[in-house]
Amino acid sequence: MVAVTPSRIDVVTEEDTSKRRQILDGARKVFMDLGFDGASMNEIARSAGVSKGTLYVYFADKNRLFEAIVAEETLERDKVVFNFDPGCDVETTLRKFGQAYISLQCRPGGGSSVRTVMAIAERMPEVGRRFYENVLAKTINRLADYLKLHVRPGDLAIDDCQLAASQFIQMCQATLFLPYVFQAAPAPSADRIAQVVDSATRMFLAAYRAK
Repeated sequence: MVAVTPSRIDVVTEEDTSKRRQILDGARKVFMDLGFDGASMNEIARSAGVSKGTLYVYFADKNRLFEAIVAEETLERDKVVFNFDPGCDVETTLRKFGQAYISLQCRPGGGSSVRTVMAIAERMPEVGRRFYENVLAKTINRLADYLKLHVRPGDLAIDDCQLAASQFIQMCQATLFLPYVFQAAPAPSADRIAQVVDSATRMFLAAYRAK
């Protein structure tokens, strides 16, 4: 009789999950402080409080480490629920969405992943493409879908809802996001965000409200 060797089953233990989280937290800090090019596996291991050997058990190189952080950013964004209730009036929805979106974009530490992705997108286009599609474009698509629902009953007069959604988001970012992401200004206050989003909403409706 031929002995059958049981197939190997990989079990992700709570310790594995905890160690991976420890490494990702340490890596995120290093990437934030030093950027992608300045970060090294030695520095990441030191920041995470693990040996370099342990670090390589979980991640083959810093490219894969950074990709894991980008994937986490996507999951975190997915947890944010923007209220696109089709029964709510357009003006209220746009104001609430704009304020929630900019608060998320300009939260403490929120610009670090954008800065790092921008810095390496030319060299690692797949990372840049995934970040755009899973983090940025997904929100534009959700807003565009909401706008389409209000074109049909005649609330809005929009030929290209994808373009209109992008325009609204860009107007909400005006004077807020770029100064923040390039560290030319601190995170904007809630009052300043409300002021800019209010202006963006009025401009948007002046262009697209059905006459």
